[in-house]
Amino acid sequence: MAIAFYGKDPTNPGNNCPAVFRDEATGDFFFQGETVIDPEILARVAADSPILDTESVVRLPERMIEIIMEACRDRVRGTAGEV
Repeated sequence: MAIAFYGKDPTNPGNNCPAVFRDEATGDFFFQGETVIDPEILARVAADSPILDTESVVRLPERMIEIIMEACRDRVRGTAGEV
């Protein structure tokens, strides 16, 4: 499985997550970030899309929109992200 790395939150002081990845073969996206544990947010999400035991809700900051969009654009173009 070839997972392309697109980028991390550029303002994170620890130079770690959140981050965006994409599977080059399937086009699936992987988001690494803070797991949401706020019961109000989880209830709101579950109201529209029930959360399975094998799923989690992950928060990514708005400032990562360009990284997320680049991963989407590359999927449409059929290219991979930076490694």
